[in-house]
Parts: sequence; C-alpha cells; structure tokens
Amino acid sequence: MTTLVTGGGGFLGSAIVRRLVDRGESVRTFSRRHYSWLDELGVEHFQGDLTDTEAVERACHGVETVHHTAAIAGIWGPFDRYYQVNTQGTLNVLAAARQAGCRAFVYTSSPSVTFDGSNQEGIDESAPYPEKWLCAYPRTKALAERSVLAADDPQGMRTCALRPHLIWGPGDPHLIPRLIARARQGRLRRIGRGTNLVDMVYVDNAAEAHVRAAQALLDSGAPGGKPYFLSQGEPVGCWDWINEILAAAGMEPVRRSIPLTAAYLIGAILEAGFGLARVSAEPPMTRFLALQLGKHHYFSIEAARRDFGYTPVVSTEEGMRRLAEWLAEESSVST
Repeated sequence: MTTLVTGGGGFLGSAIVRRLVDRGESVRTFSRRHYSWLDELGVEHFQGDLTDTEAVERACHGVETVHHTAAIAGIWGPFDRYYQVNTQGTLNVLAAARQAGCRAFVYTSSPSVTFDGSNQEGIDESAPYPEKWLCAYPRTKALAERSVLAADDPQGMRTCALRPHLIWGPGDPHLIPRLIARARQGRLRRIGRGTNLVDMVYVDNAAEAHVRAAQALLDSGAPGGKPYFLSQGEPVGCWDWINEILAAAGMEPVRRSIPLTAAYLIGAILEAGFGLARVSAEPPMTRFLALQLGKHHYFSIEAARRDFGYTPVVSTEEGMRRLAEWLAEESSVST
C-alpha cells in the first residue's frame, strides 16, 4: 500500500518522504508546487490545493497511511486565510482519507495549540487548549487537531496528532534563515532576561517520530485519538541556542535586550497599527512572538516514548554540527 505525505516538498514533509523511501515504502506526495527531486526519488506526486476537495480525494485514493504536514505557518495574517488551509484543508484531507479506506492518519500539529501566554515548564498532553488566542495560526491548528483526534475510529481509521516544537536542521527554509536575517539587519534583540528554556526538535527526529507513530497506529492503535509533544527531550536556553546558531553562521551573539513587558506592548501597538492600515506584511514584533521569545516553553515527551517508542536519534550536539556544516556550505555558495 501507499503512504501519502501532504506538504511532501516542505522541510518536515521532505524528511518524512526520505525516511519512508529509505524504508522501501511506496510514497505519494500532495502539494501546490512540483518538486523535481521527488521525481528523482521515484515518488508519485499529486499537485493541488488543500481547499480543492476533488484534488485531495484523488491524492488519497488507494493510500493506507496519511502524514498530513501541509499548513500555513506564521504569526500574522487574517483568520480566514489560516482557517481555509489549516482547518478546512485538514477536514478535507481527513474526509478523503476516511472515504478512501485509509487505516492510519498522522496529523502534524504544534505545541502552540496549548500556549496561553504563560510559562510552560515540562507540561504534558493534559494541558488544555487556551480560551483566548494571540494569533490565527495556533487557533486554526487547534481546531484541526480536535477534529483529527475526534475522528479516531478503532474499527476504521486510526488517528493521532504530533506536536513538534521548533523544527530545525540543515535545509531549514524558515526558522534559521529568518533568525540570521534579523541578526544581519540589526533587528534581533534578546527578550527579557534571556534565561528562559525552550524545547526544539531536529528535523530527522521529527520525521522518525511520524513514521513510528503511523506504524504504531497500524500495529496496535495505541496512539489512536491522542496528541503527542515532540522535542529533543532536553530543553535549552533560548538565547544561548540562538547565539550558538549565530556563531555557526559566523556572526556575533545578541547583546542588546528589551524587557518582555516592553516587547509585548510594542507588539500590541504594531499589531493594531498594521491592522488598521491593512498591511499584509508581518510586523517586526507581535504579542505572540514576544511571549514565545521571553517565556519558558518546554514539554514532556514521555507519552511519545511510551506509546510508539520515540527517542531522539540525532542528538542536539550532532544536529548543531550538521547545521554548522550546512551553513558553511551555503555561505561558500553565496560568495
């Protein structure tokens, strides 16, 4: 049988695709763009949009397992834009997978679905969804996650949701490049005292977790109907890690700082101003970003260890070594 990876050309999606190909599985992807490297891997590719139900149904036909990673990420933008892709798009994939007789459905969620603006220190999956949201992304991801978990059927398709936090590694087109770009522009400031701890996860570890979770759904159904936090299993100092990344890129550490309360207030003012002016570009600071950079947010991964044997295969040290090599290669190419 075939495994479908939505967003298979993305950072996490491509890592899952490569892991599945290495296992000798038949793999199909679904995304808005065509990626030539997927052809080289012998991957079957369907091109389309998550909001197109017919395209989604065609992609799901004949598959046994779905890894749904496709989404719009970000901390700024209108709710409807995020809802159509992250929530309604997920409902479309979920319905098509069920109709196709799919047996396992793994949804890529986010720890931000539990973030209410306060410190998160070693919390587990019993943490509730917040009553108020700071931006559309976590809200729409939470709505989708609820639907995925509610769809778990012990007599039919088993479902679960994985919550990888701050996915990073070589080839990252999002987190690392944005961080380096802000530093080069002189726009990076330490938020708060710089002592907050955060979790993150190396991309290959997140991919392995998805493969393991899907296999567990097929074999025993143990993860069925449950969410799981994913990380390296050991939090790091947020700003120590940021400085380590900058050092790997040959840059100076962040030395200037701003109090968390001030960053939050600036974020609120910028959000209001950008909203009134109908500016589509992301503000340089938002309330959500200020709190994410200034608060503790790390999680227990014991449930993932227990239910599908997740353990980080690539250590943080090894991951940073690989990241430094990639950054050096990228720098040599650009010069």
